[in-house]
Amino acid sequence: MQLGVVFPQTEIGSTPEDIRTYALSVEATGYEHLLAYDHVLGANRSRTGGFTGKYDHESMFHEPFVLFGYLAAITKHLELVTGIIILPQRQTALVAKQATEIDILSGGRLRLGIGVGWNPVEYEALGQDFHIRGRRIEEQITLLRRLWTEPLVSFIGDFDQINDAGLNPLPEKSIPIWFGGMSPVVLDRLGRMADGWFPQYQSPSELPNGLERIYESANDAGRDPKSIGVEARINIAGRALDDTITEAHQWIENGISHLSVNTMGENLSNVNEHILLVQKFKEAFDKSL
Repeated sequence: MQLGVVFPQTEIGSTPEDIRTYALSVEATGYEHLLAYDHVLGANRSRTGGFTGKYDHESMFHEPFVLFGYLAAITKHLELVTGIIILPQRQTALVAKQATEIDILSGGRLRLGIGVGWNPVEYEALGQDFHIRGRRIEEQITLLRRLWTEPLVSFIGDFDQINDAGLNPLPEKSIPIWFGGMSPVVLDRLGRMADGWFPQYQSPSELPNGLERIYESANDAGRDPKSIGVEARINIAGRALDDTITEAHQWIENGISHLSVNTMGENLSNVNEHILLVQKFKEAFDKSL
């Protein structure tokens, strides 16, 4: 089981030194990956028509690909994970290029988590149709994998077209694509197409329900269900350490391959508090094995 951290996007601030300190500290502590969320824009809750999303214009989000370009240069071992890039609001070929650059510059350390997202405000601002995002993402996945493995691609889809062109340089291998999402259609898509899954269940005991549907879809597609990774996430801020360790083992018992710990949510005052929390968790978790 691989243990990682959720980059504390909304609370770390914008000082490069704090970002550097955090990344190097979690790597030195022995964490194996760093996961970052993706939002391009935040809406004003007082805008005409209102807005009720979880994040708004006061929520800070560092752009994952640019962030990972920086982290690729200063870290040595951390896997860099998007959890998740909202793929249908972005240009497919550009995502393929940016992901390739991160993978090359990091020495093959990118894991690309993708999803359809929930915020129509971002889609509108980026010139994409929120209502066809589910159909579009399947085509995008197919095209991404071709762009990463073929020097020249000719592709005519419903949403993208490429006429005998390709990326240069190419990644050494196709970049792993993991999915976020929980709906039945997403679980079916996961089984057919994904390398892994980021479930959003509140309880570890719920995980087998989703896995059953994913595994059924994988079998129908002629895939090995056990080849699909699963990454859970636990919140450790404001909780008793023993409780978080217990929850971690419950997730493991229910079949995850990866686990990320999240320190956001309690408005910690500085980066050192985030670092101290993940260090305490890692030490206690290692002792519990």
